[in-house]
Amino acid sequence: MDKLNYYRQCLRKFLTQYASYGSQNQNMETQLIFDGENDHYLLLRTGWDKKRRVHSCIFHFDIKDGKVWIQENNTDIDVGEELEEMGISKQEILIGFHYPSLRQYSEYAVS
Repeated sequence: MDKLNYYRQCLRKFLTQYASYGSQNQNMETQLIFDGENDHYLLLRTGWDKKRRVHSCIFHFDIKDGKVWIQENNTDIDVGEELEEMGISKQEILIGFHYPSLRQYSEYAVS
């Protein structure tokens, strides 16, 4: 399996696993979005919390320039570490929500 397809498979597996936990709120829907053509992968929660509308991105990944970009992580999960455990090297993971000049201080790719 080529690297790009392997990354796609890993992201789908990761997001599907976390989506299976669902929400304790019955008025919330968990949505998985897999755009394999443009390589965007998201886990969203939408619905209502009492009288408040909720539309929340839990995870957002992109595959760009041969790297997995973590665009959003609204959890306390170390996503980079979990991706490493799946076989994706640190040099192929980029923390997209870090300001570009600060990425050099992480263990992961800078661009």
